[in-house]
Amino acid sequence: MPDHFQLLHKDSSCPARTGMVVTPNGKIQTPIFMPVGTNATVKAMRPEDLKDAGTQIILANTYHLYLRPGHHLVSQMGGLHRFMAWDRPILTDSGGFQVYSLTDLRKITEEGVKFRSHIDGSAHLLTPELSISIQESLGADIIMCFDECPPADADRSYVESSLAMTSRWATRCKAAHTRKDQLLFGIVQGGRFNDLRLRSLHELQKTGFDGYALGGLSVGEEKQVMHDVMEACGEQLPPEYPRYIMGIGTPEDLVEAVWRGYDMFDCVMPSRNARNGMLFTSTGRVNIKCKQYEADHEPIDPECGCYVCRNYSRAYLRHLFRSGEILASMLNTHHNISWYLKLMAKMREAISLDKFTLFRKDFYHQQKKTAEYFKEEQTL
Repeated sequence: MPDHFQLLHKDSSCPARTGMVVTPNGKIQTPIFMPVGTNATVKAMRPEDLKDAGTQIILANTYHLYLRPGHHLVSQMGGLHRFMAWDRPILTDSGGFQVYSLTDLRKITEEGVKFRSHIDGSAHLLTPELSISIQESLGADIIMCFDECPPADADRSYVESSLAMTSRWATRCKAAHTRKDQLLFGIVQGGRFNDLRLRSLHELQKTGFDGYALGGLSVGEEKQVMHDVMEACGEQLPPEYPRYIMGIGTPEDLVEAVWRGYDMFDCVMPSRNARNGMLFTSTGRVNIKCKQYEADHEPIDPECGCYVCRNYSRAYLRHLFRSGEILASMLNTHHNISWYLKLMAKMREAISLDKFTLFRKDFYHQQKKTAEYFKEEQTL
């Protein structure tokens, strides 16, 4: 067993599990959701607010911090933790997904990815070695291999060629990795083709990493495709290492992933939706813009208990949002992130009691979901 991950308990009714990831800046209880702090900040949230919401670890973005303010400056300022006054764990992605998103501004080669900055149009070449160097300069606790994320509709020949290059890049990333106080995770690619996913996973295992992530999900594929990939890889992932699914973020996605034995997740959904007035509750989504909340004395979610739900009404939050007040984004984001992290805590508790299958069923009942979300009704 690696000393950076402890498998604490596996639910007797399904693959769901609890664990502990150990980093220089603290321990992370899993399964866990990581709020996204793209530019070394979770939008509309102070570090104190993140802690109050129960945040154990945040994600920062290599691509964006490389372009502005620059990884050398962050390093000179004492590293990302000191720069943003966050004394808990940080994970940085490799920049691969962001470069993938620059469809008209980049060119992929064996050496790396040539792209033009979305900020000023300047030309750059991001290689596996540079991605690792940037992340080492930033000083995150967990860093990611540089990979290519193929489109959801890419054909088999493209995906096969892409994952082969991702595997070669992963080998280069490991060779370039010099900071042993940072955990380096490999990223499984392969699109919607399960046999290619397993090939990618086995190649990464041969190289050897501190954790394994599924990339290239939640990029436009159908839910059932996502679930099939989770299941195919979950059966082959080494149980003694942390398992991370990148970029998935609906509450339903998180429940499904945990049910299949995954540990770590990130997404902009709770913070982005909050800024757009969409709030999460134990009985479904609330669009705080709606007129029905104009004189509503109730909190967003009476079952939540976060700072926002303890102090503010739906009517007040609607007023703030419609008035364009900055406080609307702050309070909405605080609630959504708190709600997500409470959901993860409830899942950890259910697993520890060997009741996660029942938790999953109750969750969908509360969220007013129907069996048509699933491929077969009996999965409930």
